[in-house]
Amino acid sequence: MAIRVYVLFAVVVLVGVFTGGAQAQLLGLNLLNITGIVPCSIGGSINAANSPVFPYAGVQLVCNGNVISSTTTNSNGVFSIVTGLTTSLLNLLTSGCKIVVNTPLVNCNVALPSTGTLQSGLLGGLGGLGGLGSLVNGLLGGILNLGTQGFNFLP
Repeated sequence: MAIRVYVLFAVVVLVGVFTGGAQAQLLGLNLLNITGIVPCSIGGSINAANSPVFPYAGVQLVCNGNVISSTTTNSNGVFSIVTGLTTSLLNLLTSGCKIVVNTPLVNCNVALPSTGTLQSGLLGGLGGLGGLGSLVNGLLGGILNLGTQGFNFLP
């Protein structure tokens, strides 16, 4: 019985995606909000809570190689990307989205490399049981909120 509910739920969401924004808005699902803190640090799986922040860094939502949206961090290294959900839902379903910092790290600390990028996957995405909860909350509230998994430096 539970599988039927999930399948029906997925069909309703996909109908909204493939038939355009009007149907998706009827479901109340119209915005994707991704928030995070960009660290000024290198390494694998950087803990932003224990690192200095990267103020005024360029941040992009990249899905399957395409820039979907971009913004700049504030003075505390915090960013928020808000975009229409219908343009991003299929990419999220296929886990093809990530956050990419396109400002060189040397801009926040001259001792850091001038090449390479910080990247993070999305937390609360549509994979797994926790992701289903995020999607249900998004359907009910009209905004699907996601965060970052943790930034990694890619040389």
